[in-house]
Amino acid sequence: MPGSTATWPPARRAGQPDVWLAPASPRVKVNFVKTIPLLLTCVAAAVLAVLPAHADMVGQKLPTMSLNFVGKTPDIKGQPLLLEFWATWCPPCRKSIPHLNEIYAKFKDRGLAVVGVTDEPEMVIRKFQKENPMDYPVATDTGGRLSNKMGIGGIPTAFLINKAGEIVWQGHPMSMPEAEIEKILQ
Repeated sequence: MPGSTATWPPARRAGQPDVWLAPASPRVKVNFVKTIPLLLTCVAAAVLAVLPAHADMVGQKLPTMSLNFVGKTPDIKGQPLLLEFWATWCPPCRKSIPHLNEIYAKFKDRGLAVVGVTDEPEMVIRKFQKENPMDYPVATDTGGRLSNKMGIGGIPTAFLINKAGEIVWQGHPMSMPEAEIEKILQ
């Protein structure tokens, strides 16, 4: 109307909610021929991201280890061993440490050795351990030689090794069945 002034937002009428709505957008055309393959690719990538990212070592002998222990070097030769690959910056690794402390406390008197292996410098590990107690021995894998031999592609990854040095179980340390530990202790 000529001579009238408009205000924005428009004055609210009694009974109307105090909501601003964007103007309706034009209809969007979707090309399903292009969208479905893209969607399937995204789903496949998500599935692959949660699958184990390491070689299957069960049934194989533990490769020769050349580790530098932080603190006292334990005598693990000929003992059942839980070997876990981890890092200080890895949230799932941090979450598994209390669980590994519990396993170590429960089974160490029956002969189970537990060793945490990382490729980080000793100074970084010691600083981390001040805030995150690790009751079991920790070692550095300088240059990642052992992790390469064992095909580690994701962490945390744990291995159970029997007295003969054969790998009998591998996976995420939080999913390790205690029955598998019992087997290697017999």
